Amino acid sequence: MIIHGESGVGKTTLLEYLVAQAQGFHVIRITGVEYEMEMAYAGLHQMHSSIPNYITSLPTDQRDALQGALGLGSVRTPDGFLVALATLGLLTEAARDRPVLCVVDDAQWLDQASMKALSFTARRLHAESVALTFAVRTLGTSEFGNREPTGIPELELGGLQEEEARSLLRSLLPGRWDDRVIERIVAEARGIPLALVELSKESPPTEYAGGFGIPRARPLTDRIQAAFASRIKGLPATTRQLLLLAAADPTGQAVLLWRAAEKLGVDMAAASPAVAIGLISIGDQVTFAHPTVRSTAYWEATHDERLAVHRALANVTDPLADPARRAWHAAQGAPGPNEQVAAALERSAERAKERGALASAAAFMSRAVELTPDPGLRRKRALIGARAAHAAGSPDSALRLLSVVEAGADDERMQGELKLLRAQIAFATERGNDAPILLLQAARQIETHNVSLARETYLEAISAAMFAGPLAYGGGQLEAARAALTAPPAVYPPRPVDLLLDGTAARIARGHAAGVTTLQEALAAFRDPGLPDVDGLRWLWMAGSTAVGLWDQESWDDLSGKYLQLVRRNGQTAALPLALTMRIVMYVHTGELALASSLVDEVNLVSEAVGTPPPLYGALQLSAWQGNAAEVARLSRAAEAEALRRGEGNGLVLSSLAKAIVANGTGRYHDALTAAREASKERQPLEVGGATWALVEGIEAAARVGDFAEATDAHQRLVDVTAPSGTEWALGVEARARALLGEGDHTEAETHYREAIERLARTRVRSDLARTHLLYGEWLRRKRRRQAARQQLRTAHELFTSMGMNAFAERSARELRATGEVVHKHGGVNSSDLTVQESQIVRLVRDGLTNAEIGTRLFISPRTVEWHLRKAYGKLGVTSRRQLRNMAETRTE
Repeated sequence: MIIHGESGVGKTTLLEYLVAQAQGFHVIRITGVEYEMEMAYAGLHQMHSSIPNYITSLPTDQRDALQGALGLGSVRTPDGFLVALATLGLLTEAARDRPVLCVVDDAQWLDQASMKALSFTARRLHAESVALTFAVRTLGTSEFGNREPTGIPELELGGLQEEEARSLLRSLLPGRWDDRVIERIVAEARGIPLALVELSKESPPTEYAGGFGIPRARPLTDRIQAAFASRIKGLPATTRQLLLLAAADPTGQAVLLWRAAEKLGVDMAAASPAVAIGLISIGDQVTFAHPTVRSTAYWEATHDERLAVHRALANVTDPLADPARRAWHAAQGAPGPNEQVAAALERSAERAKERGALASAAAFMSRAVELTPDPGLRRKRALIGARAAHAAGSPDSALRLLSVVEAGADDERMQGELKLLRAQIAFATERGNDAPILLLQAARQIETHNVSLARETYLEAISAAMFAGPLAYGGGQLEAARAALTAPPAVYPPRPVDLLLDGTAARIARGHAAGVTTLQEALAAFRDPGLPDVDGLRWLWMAGSTAVGLWDQESWDDLSGKYLQLVRRNGQTAALPLALTMRIVMYVHTGELALASSLVDEVNLVSEAVGTPPPLYGALQLSAWQGNAAEVARLSRAAEAEALRRGEGNGLVLSSLAKAIVANGTGRYHDALTAAREASKERQPLEVGGATWALVEGIEAAARVGDFAEATDAHQRLVDVTAPSGTEWALGVEARARALLGEGDHTEAETHYREAIERLARTRVRSDLARTHLLYGEWLRRKRRRQAARQQLRTAHELFTSMGMNAFAERSARELRATGEVVHKHGGVNSSDLTVQESQIVRLVRDGLTNAEIGTRLFISPRTVEWHLRKAYGKLGVTSRRQLRNMAETRTE
């Protein structure tokens, strides 16, 4: 739950009440600290310190990710998503012993990495004995950006009613009081308990008795802070210094406080006055009476005083156990440029990157830039920091650091790297439009001093142009390809990426046939088991797209599966939706719609978990082949709006393709032709796959409405791609298209239909095989060859029905009925009583996954998996995993 409200309304008090009621619980306290917001995983450090022994119970990848994030010795660079899963797992494991209460106070100041992990966990608590409560100040304002947890039940904590406020105030005031003064204070406090308490101390007794005080004009929050500030200023100088030390150290370790105090010459007795008036308590841990006391103690001090305490804290922080915090304190304590401190920050940034804390790395480098005296070194560090900020998903921070580089980047190498990073930021934020042009400019700048990097950048430019499609500025893919052909040649032997670049550039600029041989070599290189993970993660998506463009289903299957496996194994959650989408489309074409559907669900789960909109193209293809016209219309509207917003023109192509498929499936050939024209009107994006498939849809629709001129033109464009590809899939689809054009010639049409069926039967592309049987059967029926037609239509109907391609199945059934055949609906056992999550868990159990593995896949805890599984057992009438697996052949999900 999120408790939110103004400062002083009682959020902290309510958390303390929860803690007091949690007898027998593991109690975990986390407190956000404003000046530690950039220290990634600082909040999770606090959580782990309360339950340190449970981390060893986590699955290996989650344990390594969390240990890496916390700097506990793992060398793995953690993915934030795995860290979030590990956070859920850690709390769940602790709850096996006894219930867990985790309270997060001042959550608006929590570091973003910890907030994401804890928010993820809160949204997935279901069957676990875990309570997670956040206290957040001022919900809905822009002050805290996106740091609030989302998707969690909320409780807005309001102020006291007027009579309650009067009662509280009167209980705090000694002697007599003037009712007019009481009413003024009640009105000004607006029911905020802390305001009532502090305002009652703000004025002398004469004001309450006779109303002689001077009105206060400051806002309420300022007045509360001023009340605390007044109490702090009344303390001895050494006590104020000790309070400042405590406020500057977010760890709250009393031992560290006393060591730093000794450095400053402050005696332990200095704490007594602050303890006596209730501002702070000191035991093993240092605790402020209210978060506002901490912030007031810190910010009411002078700049020089803050510098001094940070230097003291840096001196006493263990350089081996916590080098990052030591460097951060040293940086906060530096009065001006200091190379020694800047170098320490740079080393901390490197360590942060190694454990996946990219936001921290960027923050360290940003401060290092400010403290670096040498201009050249400052620009170098600014570039490093900009790369970290870009990788952390903070484009604005990256661009600010790049402005430092740009101000003095006088050598060609740095200018090229600057342009490259600007282009990569543009591509990451908008996916298209000007990104291809910016990447080309960077590639040209880089090629004089780094040929390999330049060639990779040219390929990035082509990839960006693919995404931009018809929305790309300038010449798009064609301009990028022509520029790439002028790049310096690759060093021998060429890398897989070099083959991919040379083949892709030749194919776009000189025609499909010019690049096929080189691209086939590239695909073979990417399928090599020895391909390094780093190359696979960066380029396998494009290699898989190339396999689609070459109509090479075998390579497409292999590469898409390899990419998904690699992304999962390396915990690259940001890439997971894209990897899943490629696999979804492959499964749709092979007719495995149930598998495709389960991956669409996973795309939605992953996207929701990481807080990004899900890519809709896999769901669009699935819905189109399922024949769900209403869902295609809904998804198309959403996909097109997002594509236009991001400049991702390829999304428009894929949306139009889906409309063409569903229209052909339902026999709306004029609508199909319109959509196919829209998808394939741009000739250059053919290599992506969507526009080429649209040609296939357009040929069928044009032939059905009698527009053979348009069908012939589209067929020629198709042959330019399928003939050089030379695969059974390509040549089978080409033969089917030729049959459609030659339907007036009995012998020619039948020859081509038979060739298409023979070729496609040797592939796994069952969607195209079934459609060929359907088209052949329709043609035979029109030729009054009913017996032969029934055979083809029966085959088509059975294939479409078994695959779940309902619109095409119904089209086949209509044609069968027209031959006089009685079409029976297929029965079967229905498990529709299962929820979506239960169905997913049942499928994964049948695949042999453990509860822990299923939890990782579905982003829930193993205990929640077990809870859903028990419910599914009852619905399906089984009692064990073995029985569930035995049902796989007789029961559908």
